[in-house]
Amino acid sequence: MTKMMAQTKDLDLVIRHVLAGLGHGIHMGRERGAGVEFSEYRAYAPGDEWRRVDWKLLARADRYFVREAERDSHVAVWLWLDATASMAEPSREINGIDKLWFARTLLACVAAIAQRQGDAFGLLICTGGKVEFTPAARGPRQLQRVMAALNKAKPDGELPTADTLRASLHFARAPSMIFAASDFLDWPSPLSEALLRLRNMRHDVRLLTLRTQAEVDASFKSGSGYRDPERDHGLHRIRNADREHYKQQSRAHFDGVSASCRQHNIVHYEARIEQPLSGVLRSWLQLAGVRAK
Repeated sequence: MTKMMAQTKDLDLVIRHVLAGLGHGIHMGRERGAGVEFSEYRAYAPGDEWRRVDWKLLARADRYFVREAERDSHVAVWLWLDATASMAEPSREINGIDKLWFARTLLACVAAIAQRQGDAFGLLICTGGKVEFTPAARGPRQLQRVMAALNKAKPDGELPTADTLRASLHFARAPSMIFAASDFLDWPSPLSEALLRLRNMRHDVRLLTLRTQAEVDASFKSGSGYRDPERDHGLHRIRNADREHYKQQSRAHFDGVSASCRQHNIVHYEARIEQPLSGVLRSWLQLAGVRAK
């Protein structure tokens, strides 16, 4: 299915496929009350407003029941996309798939879920040393704006500086959930520092680390050349003798990322871009199902 999705440029079509049968909800921590989205019935209790009594149900059940609803708890959803040059790394197994494609597709799915729930959501894209910002809003038009920005995102340059990212955190005045997708090849980095800062401000931060299968098991062709797309450090070649050392160093780095997230009570999920999109999304959301305290 992921191979088929890689061949279409219609992000909306891909989202519908991924979300089909997935269920719904980001488990936003909503508050019960006299809101606008119906949740369930409960027995009438003294002090309840009479206008919330369901009179049709009274006629059938001969008991008073109150329509319980959910109201927005004013928590906005923020999507954070790393669109730096390293995110252009392609799958060696599936044509048309790279880290950026996978990341922006998953974030688009999160945006679609937020829109269905009636939540406000916005977007930050780190690319070419700057931050592209789409303010949070609700509704179908906002989903169109966010998807258009995701579609336009190209892998370019390095991360913004720490000062640039710090100045971009103005959205964090209100409680927020941040869904950030990156390869996190640099950690610590200006991006990781910004995300940790948000967590220290009591925001709910949820990270997705994306890798290729070749990066995980060092299945690069022997002697193949590699140049860091974000730094001019020359050409590196991976020989058979280098593979085990590479795997050890790589695993140590990402174990460090996971340890840092655990230390700061940040939800963290690691995936390969060759995995089914729906499975990765489901696992990420389920892992993030209980809001970090």
